[in-house]
Amino acid sequence: MENQANIASQSKAARFAGLLYLIAMATGLFAEFYVHFPSSLIVKGDAVKTASNIVANERLYRIGIANNIITFAIDVVLIWALYVLLRPVNRNLALLAVFFRLVETTIACVAIINYFVAMQFLSDANHLKAFDSGQLQALSIMHYTYALTFTVVAIFLGLGSTIFNYLLFKSKYIPKVLALWGIFSSLLLLMSQFAIIISPDLENIIIPACFGPIVIDEIALGFWLLFKGANIPRNELLYS
Repeated sequence: MENQANIASQSKAARFAGLLYLIAMATGLFAEFYVHFPSSLIVKGDAVKTASNIVANERLYRIGIANNIITFAIDVVLIWALYVLLRPVNRNLALLAVFFRLVETTIACVAIINYFVAMQFLSDANHLKAFDSGQLQALSIMHYTYALTFTVVAIFLGLGSTIFNYLLFKSKYIPKVLALWGIFSSLLLLMSQFAIIISPDLENIIIPACFGPIVIDEIALGFWLLFKGANIPRNELLYS
Protein backbone atom coordinates (compact mmCIF):
# COMPACT_ATOMS: atom_id res chain seq x y z
CA MET A 1 0.00 0.00 0.00
CA GLU A 2 2.81 2.40 0.90
CA ASN A 3 4.57 1.65 -2.39
CA GLN A 4 1.34 2.30 -4.32
CA ALA A 5 0.92 5.62 -2.51
CA ASN A 6 4.49 6.59 -3.40
CA ILE A 7 3.95 5.70 -7.06
CA ALA A 8 0.71 7.70 -7.11
CA SER A 9 2.56 10.67 -5.61
CA GLN A 10 5.28 10.39 -8.26
CA SER A 11 2.72 10.14 -11.05
CA LYS A 12 0.95 13.29 -9.88
CA ALA A 13 4.30 15.07 -9.52
CA ALA A 14 5.25 14.10 -13.08
CA ARG A 15 2.08 15.53 -14.64
CA PHE A 16 2.29 18.61 -12.42
CA ALA A 17 5.92 19.12 -13.49
CA GLY A 18 4.84 18.87 -17.13
CA LEU A 19 2.24 21.58 -16.65
CA LEU A 20 4.72 23.81 -14.82
CA TYR A 21 7.35 23.37 -17.55
CA LEU A 22 4.88 24.68 -20.13
CA ILE A 23 3.62 27.59 -18.03
CA ALA A 24 7.14 28.66 -17.04
CA MET A 25 8.27 28.46 -20.66
CA ALA A 26 5.35 30.60 -21.82
CA THR A 27 5.92 33.34 -19.22
CA GLY A 28 9.70 33.21 -19.61
CA LEU A 29 9.63 33.53 -23.38
CA PHE A 30 7.14 36.38 -23.18
CA ALA A 31 9.32 38.32 -20.72
CA GLU A 32 12.56 37.79 -22.62
CA PHE A 33 11.51 38.03 -26.26
CA TYR A 34 8.50 40.36 -26.22
CA VAL A 35 9.71 42.79 -23.57
CA HIS A 36 13.45 42.83 -24.13
CA PHE A 37 14.25 42.06 -27.76
CA PRO A 38 11.51 43.17 -30.18
CA SER A 39 10.90 46.34 -28.20
CA SER A 40 14.62 47.28 -28.50
CA LEU A 41 14.49 49.03 -25.15
CA ILE A 42 18.09 48.10 -24.41
CA VAL A 43 20.47 49.79 -26.85
CA LYS A 44 23.89 48.18 -26.59
CA GLY A 45 26.64 50.77 -26.15
CA ASP A 46 24.23 53.66 -25.53
CA ALA A 47 23.31 53.92 -21.85
CA VAL A 48 21.55 57.27 -22.28
CA LYS A 49 19.29 55.90 -25.03
CA THR A 50 18.57 52.84 -22.91
CA ALA A 51 17.54 55.06 -19.98
CA SER A 52 15.30 57.09 -22.28
CA ASN A 53 13.64 53.92 -23.63
CA ILE A 54 13.01 52.63 -20.12
CA VAL A 55 11.32 55.87 -19.10
CA ALA A 56 9.21 55.91 -22.27
CA ASN A 57 8.16 52.25 -21.90
CA GLU A 58 7.85 51.91 -18.15
CA ARG A 59 4.68 49.79 -18.24
CA LEU A 60 6.22 47.31 -20.66
CA TYR A 61 9.28 46.91 -18.43
CA ARG A 62 7.09 46.40 -15.36
CA ILE A 63 5.21 43.67 -17.20
CA GLY A 64 8.54 42.04 -18.00
CA ILE A 65 9.67 42.15 -14.38
CA ALA A 66 6.34 40.71 -13.19
CA ASN A 67 6.65 37.91 -15.75
CA ASN A 68 10.14 37.05 -14.57
CA ILE A 69 9.03 36.91 -10.95
CA ILE A 70 6.15 34.60 -11.90
CA THR A 71 8.51 32.43 -13.95
CA PHE A 72 10.98 31.88 -11.12
CA ALA A 73 8.23 31.33 -8.57
CA ILE A 74 6.92 28.60 -10.86
CA ASP A 75 10.47 27.25 -11.16
CA VAL A 76 10.67 26.70 -7.41
CA VAL A 77 7.51 24.58 -7.48
CA LEU A 78 8.79 22.78 -10.60
CA ILE A 79 12.04 21.91 -8.83
CA TRP A 80 10.05 20.45 -5.94
CA ALA A 81 7.90 18.38 -8.33
CA LEU A 82 10.97 17.01 -10.10
CA TYR A 83 12.50 16.08 -6.76
CA VAL A 84 9.36 14.17 -5.73
CA LEU A 85 9.41 12.36 -9.07
CA LEU A 86 13.12 11.50 -9.11
CA ARG A 87 13.91 10.99 -5.42
CA PRO A 88 13.35 7.22 -5.63
CA VAL A 89 15.91 6.95 -8.45
CA ASN A 90 18.78 8.51 -6.52
CA ARG A 91 17.97 10.76 -3.58
CA ASN A 92 21.44 12.32 -3.30
CA LEU A 93 21.67 13.25 -6.97
CA ALA A 94 18.11 14.58 -6.92
CA LEU A 95 19.03 16.79 -3.96
CA LEU A 96 22.16 18.01 -5.76
CA ALA A 97 20.06 18.97 -8.77
CA VAL A 98 17.63 20.79 -6.47
CA PHE A 99 20.47 22.78 -4.89
CA PHE A 100 21.88 23.78 -8.30
CA ARG A 101 18.45 24.90 -9.51
CA LEU A 102 17.72 26.82 -6.30
CA VAL A 103 21.04 28.68 -6.63
CA GLU A 104 19.97 29.53 -10.19
CA THR A 105 16.63 30.87 -8.95
CA THR A 106 18.20 32.83 -6.08
CA ILE A 107 20.71 34.58 -8.35
CA ALA A 108 17.95 35.38 -10.83
CA CYS A 109 15.76 36.91 -8.12
CA VAL A 110 18.62 39.10 -6.89
CA ALA A 111 19.16 40.28 -10.47
CA ILE A 112 15.46 41.07 -10.80
CA ILE A 113 15.56 43.14 -7.60
CA ASN A 114 18.53 45.20 -8.88
CA TYR A 115 16.77 45.56 -12.22
CA PHE A 116 13.61 46.80 -10.52
CA VAL A 117 15.49 49.30 -8.31
CA ALA A 118 17.30 50.78 -11.30
CA MET A 119 14.02 51.12 -13.18
CA GLN A 120 12.40 52.85 -10.20
CA PHE A 121 15.08 55.53 -10.16
CA LEU A 122 15.02 56.04 -13.92
CA SER A 123 11.23 56.30 -14.11
CA ASP A 124 10.63 58.51 -11.05
CA ALA A 125 10.91 62.22 -11.84
CA ASN A 126 11.72 63.11 -8.22
CA HIS A 127 14.55 60.58 -8.14
CA LEU A 128 15.89 61.75 -11.48
CA LYS A 129 16.44 65.26 -10.15
CA ALA A 130 18.92 63.93 -7.62
CA PHE A 131 21.24 62.45 -10.29
CA ASP A 132 23.50 64.06 -12.88
CA SER A 133 23.84 62.63 -16.41
CA GLY A 134 26.80 60.45 -15.48
CA GLN A 135 24.93 58.89 -12.58
CA LEU A 136 21.90 58.27 -14.78
CA GLN A 137 24.11 56.45 -17.25
CA ALA A 138 25.46 54.35 -14.38
CA LEU A 139 21.90 53.45 -13.38
CA SER A 140 21.01 52.42 -16.90
CA ILE A 141 24.14 50.26 -17.04
CA MET A 142 22.60 48.23 -14.21
CA HIS A 143 20.20 46.93 -16.85
CA TYR A 144 23.17 45.51 -18.75
CA THR A 145 24.33 43.71 -15.63
CA TYR A 146 20.93 42.02 -15.53
CA ALA A 147 21.73 40.24 -18.79
CA LEU A 148 25.27 39.44 -17.62
CA THR A 149 23.94 37.92 -14.40
CA PHE A 150 21.83 35.54 -16.43
CA THR A 151 25.01 34.05 -17.85
CA VAL A 152 25.72 32.73 -14.36
CA VAL A 153 22.06 31.77 -13.93
CA ALA A 154 22.25 29.70 -17.12
CA ILE A 155 25.30 27.83 -15.79
CA PHE A 156 23.44 26.66 -12.70
CA LEU A 157 20.39 25.87 -14.84
CA GLY A 158 22.61 23.70 -17.03
CA LEU A 159 24.10 21.89 -14.03
CA GLY A 160 20.75 21.14 -12.40
CA SER A 161 19.05 20.24 -15.65
CA THR A 162 21.85 17.85 -16.61
CA ILE A 163 21.41 15.91 -13.38
CA PHE A 164 17.61 15.84 -13.58
CA ASN A 165 17.78 14.56 -17.15
CA TYR A 166 20.38 11.95 -16.20
CA LEU A 167 18.00 10.67 -13.53
CA LEU A 168 15.16 10.61 -16.08
CA PHE A 169 17.41 8.62 -18.40
CA LYS A 170 18.43 6.19 -15.65
CA SER A 171 14.86 5.73 -14.44
CA LYS A 172 13.36 5.11 -17.89
CA TYR A 173 10.36 7.22 -16.81
CA ILE A 174 10.43 8.89 -20.23
CA PRO A 175 11.80 7.80 -23.62
CA LYS A 176 15.58 7.59 -23.49
CA VAL A 177 15.96 9.74 -26.59
CA LEU A 178 14.12 12.59 -24.85
CA ALA A 179 16.28 12.25 -21.73
CA LEU A 180 19.45 12.13 -23.84
CA TRP A 181 18.37 15.27 -25.68
CA GLY A 182 17.86 16.92 -22.29
CA ILE A 183 21.37 15.97 -21.17
CA PHE A 184 22.85 17.23 -24.45
CA SER A 185 20.95 20.53 -24.42
CA SER A 186 21.78 21.15 -20.75
CA LEU A 187 25.50 20.50 -21.26
CA LEU A 188 25.48 22.66 -24.40
CA LEU A 189 23.96 25.55 -22.44
CA LEU A 190 26.45 25.04 -19.61
CA MET A 191 29.52 24.96 -21.85
CA SER A 192 28.35 27.87 -24.01
CA GLN A 193 28.02 30.14 -20.99
CA PHE A 194 31.55 29.30 -19.84
CA ALA A 195 32.72 30.01 -23.38
CA ILE A 196 31.08 33.46 -23.23
CA ILE A 197 32.75 34.21 -19.89
CA ILE A 198 36.16 33.23 -21.26
CA SER A 199 35.68 34.80 -24.71
CA PRO A 200 32.99 37.54 -24.64
CA ASP A 201 33.27 38.01 -28.41
CA LEU A 202 31.56 34.65 -28.85
CA GLU A 203 28.32 35.96 -27.33
CA ASN A 204 26.89 37.24 -30.61
CA ILE A 205 27.67 33.90 -32.26
CA ILE A 206 26.45 31.59 -29.48
CA ILE A 207 23.32 33.42 -28.28
CA PRO A 208 20.46 32.72 -28.83
CA ALA A 209 21.42 29.44 -30.57
CA CYS A 210 22.66 27.85 -27.33
CA PHE A 211 19.22 28.29 -25.75
CA GLY A 212 17.34 26.70 -28.64
CA PRO A 213 17.97 23.03 -27.75
CA ILE A 214 17.02 23.42 -24.08
CA VAL A 215 13.86 25.35 -25.01
CA ILE A 216 12.88 22.49 -27.31
CA ASP A 217 13.74 19.99 -24.56
CA GLU A 218 11.67 21.68 -21.87
CA ILE A 219 8.66 22.11 -24.17
CA ALA A 220 8.85 18.47 -25.32
CA LEU A 221 9.39 17.22 -21.77
CA GLY A 222 6.52 19.37 -20.53
CA PHE A 223 4.08 17.96 -23.08
CA TRP A 224 5.27 14.39 -22.49
CA LEU A 225 4.96 14.52 -18.69
CA LEU A 226 1.63 16.34 -18.82
CA PHE A 227 -0.10 14.09 -21.35
CA LYS A 228 1.82 10.80 -21.12
CA GLY A 229 3.04 10.94 -17.54
CA ALA A 230 5.99 8.99 -16.18
CA ASN A 231 6.42 5.26 -16.80
CA ILE A 232 7.04 4.30 -13.18
CA PRO A 233 7.67 0.58 -12.48
CA ARG A 234 5.22 -0.80 -9.93
CA ASN A 235 7.94 -2.60 -8.00
CA GLU A 236 10.24 0.40 -7.68
CA LEU A 237 11.90 0.78 -4.28
CA LEU A 238 11.87 4.13 -2.54
CA TYR A 239 15.24 5.85 -2.00
CA SER A 240 17.14 3.39 -4.19
